[in-house]
Amino acid sequence: MTRIARGAMWTLLVAVLCFSGGLAAAETSSLRIMSFNIRLPAESDGVDYWETRKPLAVRMLREQAPDVIGLQELVKAQADYLARELPGYAWLGRGRNADGSGEHMGVFYRKDLLQVVESGDFWLSDTPDVPGSITWNHLHPRMVTWALFQRRADGKRFYLFNTHLPYRDQDEAARVKGAQAIAQRLARLPADVPVVLTGDFNTTPDSQVHAVLTRTLHDAWTTAPRVEGIDATFHGFTGRADKRIDWIFVRGVQLESITSVTTRWNNRYPSDHFPLVATLRLP
Repeated sequence: MTRIARGAMWTLLVAVLCFSGGLAAAETSSLRIMSFNIRLPAESDGVDYWETRKPLAVRMLREQAPDVIGLQELVKAQADYLARELPGYAWLGRGRNADGSGEHMGVFYRKDLLQVVESGDFWLSDTPDVPGSITWNHLHPRMVTWALFQRRADGKRFYLFNTHLPYRDQDEAARVKGAQAIAQRLARLPADVPVVLTGDFNTTPDSQVHAVLTRTLHDAWTTAPRVEGIDATFHGFTGRADKRIDWIFVRGVQLESITSVTTRWNNRYPSDHFPLVATLRLP
């Protein structure tokens, strides 16, 4: 074999190894999914007002480096700020009111890693396709923002659904109806495409809401092989959480871990909720 032929064969071998290694990496790479109630801007929060917290939120997100973030209580001014400070992310979503204003179920995602195949919204009401619609004795419109993502490296797809259920004690029946509406939507999705549901569900795991959703989904906190942090998520800016009301559910994925993010700086927190981060693999 000539020197030229040997060189060509070596080049081909290296290319094959690099290509197959790239495929292997794409097939086994993990995704980090965050659920984060960011707390809307409310002057009544005093020292924990958004203008004080917003650099902490950005710092936390940079440190955690999630691939997808399902945000609750997000308003557009907050979303625009995050988009400026985190240029590696794109985002989607609209306000819950009929005119598109108000709280967003905003979904941020790494645009170098993922692309959106399709996305949309629906309202938790008797008329889910009517923007801003309210039934079931809700005080405010409640909705879901969703997206079908495709990973750029290998073309694998998954759905992300993000929601925020009502908060009052007397809203339990409405929360159950909302959970049922979400479960019905998920049941219509292709069975072979994984699903992740993030949200602030404003109730505890012993509720009927949790029971409805876990008929077809897995609660990442109770099923992940590795769990870190505390289970309770709402702490009201005190750091002393006593309710596990923020959940991540999955279907059709391999869970690796889940953690609650309790980071603070100078006794200040990015929000009145601890974010959750689930690490998973797509089949």
